[in-house]
Amino acid sequence: MSETAVRRLAEAASEGGVDCDGLRAETTDAGYRFRTPDIDRAGLSEAEFRDVAADNPAYVTNWDFWTRVAPDAPADRAYLRWLEGAEERPVPERYDRLAEGVTREWGQLRLTVERDADGQRRYEVRHVDDADAAVADLERHDDPLDARQIAKHDERDRYRPLKTAPTLQADWVFPDLEPRELVSAVDFFYPATVVNWHREREGDLDVDHWTETMGRQSGIYGVIETWDRGEGYEHVNWVAEACCDDSQCLKRREWQYDDETDLDVDGGDGEFPCREPCSLVVSAARQWTKLEGEQSRTYEFELTPSEKEQIEEIIDAVAEGRSDEIREADVYDDANRYRTRYLRAKLFDDDGNLSGVETED
Repeated sequence: MSETAVRRLAEAASEGGVDCDGLRAETTDAGYRFRTPDIDRAGLSEAEFRDVAADNPAYVTNWDFWTRVAPDAPADRAYLRWLEGAEERPVPERYDRLAEGVTREWGQLRLTVERDADGQRRYEVRHVDDADAAVADLERHDDPLDARQIAKHDERDRYRPLKTAPTLQADWVFPDLEPRELVSAVDFFYPATVVNWHREREGDLDVDHWTETMGRQSGIYGVIETWDRGEGYEHVNWVAEACCDDSQCLKRREWQYDDETDLDVDGGDGEFPCREPCSLVVSAARQWTKLEGEQSRTYEFELTPSEKEQIEEIIDAVAEGRSDEIREADVYDDANRYRTRYLRAKLFDDDGNLSGVETED
């Protein structure tokens, strides 16, 4: 521990006192006082105070970090303290763990914080799938702004319109970030998640429910309001089930139908909250509004029991994103490509009509 931190603590003790994570330091008429959960030394001269402080480096360097180095923004500060478990463990125990590295997950991010002998924190960010990879085997990044480019496309180089979708590409690492850089990188990967997480913890999360959000839509999206025609809110359950599942979005949905009506669909288990229907939900809801406005028709098809089950499995595989995982050689899987092509060859006519039945307008 540097003598500078001890000197700064003595100055702070004489200028109003210190109260940080169990460390209390102040001056009284009898002299300096230094307290932790383990010791209480009072009536100290400045030299004696510095000696006692030097004998308790964990508390002193921890105070120095949180008062001098850590960001002042409440959300950023709370996030960094959550990351290392500052509210869960006393300083000595936390320092032992920080020496080895403390790891948390944030969506698909694996965040690790370590400390040096002076209590300074350094942060690493990587994909959860690369937990055991050596840094040398990953693509190194030092600028937090690079996270924005990494998050732009998935591993197949397809654009990711929803940054909180569980499709973040892997094989990269930010091995040595400072506190503010860490928060910036997380925000580039998952915009606004830290601040909304903090607002929720403070009881200040402003939630805009379905009816409020759709009531603000105009232009081509204004049609969504016509979906609420007194038939209840079952359609909103369908939207939430389709878009707001953990398999589709890493946020935890907090918005409901309205302030008094909860949806029947679970909101998910994500660490960070979703405070309103996102633009992807709004866009999809517009299309579903138009489709649901069609009149029902009765169509008759003849299918074997196995064909019916195969069609159900194909729809489920596409909906769950499992299509690419089904091997071409696995012809026993109902959603296998060759099995599906065989079904199309058998049941579709030359115009692409199922069982030769034309679609009625």
